[in-house]
Amino acid sequence: MGIKQVAEHAGVSPGTVSNVLNRPERVAAGTRERVERSIRELGFVRNGSASTLRAGHSSTVGLMVLDLANPFFTDVARGVEDVASERGCAVLLSSSAESGERERRNIRVFAEQQVRGVLITPVGDDGQNTDRLSERGIPVVLLDHPTPRANQCSVAVDDVAGGELAVGHLLADGARSLVYVTGPAALRQCADRRKGALRALRAAGLGKDALRELAVPAMNARAGEEAARRLLDGGPLPDAVFCANDLLALGVLRVLLQAGVKVPTDVALIGYDDIEFSAAAAVPLSSVRQPTYQLGRIATELLLEECDDPGGHAHQQVMFQPELVVRDSSRRARPLTGNDQAMAGEPEGEAL
Repeated sequence: MGIKQVAEHAGVSPGTVSNVLNRPERVAAGTRERVERSIRELGFVRNGSASTLRAGHSSTVGLMVLDLANPFFTDVARGVEDVASERGCAVLLSSSAESGERERRNIRVFAEQQVRGVLITPVGDDGQNTDRLSERGIPVVLLDHPTPRANQCSVAVDDVAGGELAVGHLLADGARSLVYVTGPAALRQCADRRKGALRALRAAGLGKDALRELAVPAMNARAGEEAARRLLDGGPLPDAVFCANDLLALGVLRVLLQAGVKVPTDVALIGYDDIEFSAAAAVPLSSVRQPTYQLGRIATELLLEECDDPGGHAHQQVMFQPELVVRDSSRRARPLTGNDQAMAGEPEGEAL
């Protein structure tokens, strides 16, 4: 069954059916409803491959994130998918698993599928992989990653400010020796959060030797557990631990509690991302909150704007500010400030 059969059933021309499928805004509402009713009744399914060949691109948007298992990226993907669906596009989702080689392979797949555009959280900063897409005329928007290029869109969160918020809070609560549990050095997010941590130390009059770094090969709970075991075997415990994301922090928390370490009495702990599980942990986890859903929505809106009007599109570099959310894992016994007292009693933590 093809467009001709649908056209005969609806009493319109094949061109009208094509417009309903590809440019519905050009068809009068009554005619469009009649064609759509015929499509449903006949069970017509469009030939996506054929329409892609005719148009030179598909109605699919590529999305590549660092880790599909991280709820942070699940929330980002929800924002992407909602906007794409509103605009009649599908989303081809993939993960680089924090691997540059896998990122290259996935980009090749996006190009072969002739996607309209690509949203990507890149593994590194050199841009070589994404340049391959741009060379093919496929628009690219960096997601959760700022760009230094004026001719490219990006949507990100100020992770330097986020690292400063986290460590500044721990220092204000009395910590003087800290450990930063971080992922692969190539990840921009990890590096920026470390920069923010060091900035907070300087503001407090402390040297960078007050912050010890524990690097792990992945940004998941299992890697956090390994970091905590290394922490327990490495001599005296620090006053506080700052983790580069919540999955790492939840892994650290699990092992510390199993070892009889009291959180936050013995060691204060804070994560990053404020994923859904953070508030429900055995000790509710303090974290740095990012506007995950909004990241996905705005990045997709910018991408589709560029796809629809590449010549007239104005590139934007959007930077959100993070929020500190204080829960039990970093709240030591100390006099409450006026702001603390105003926020007391909120079960989800204090957004400061």
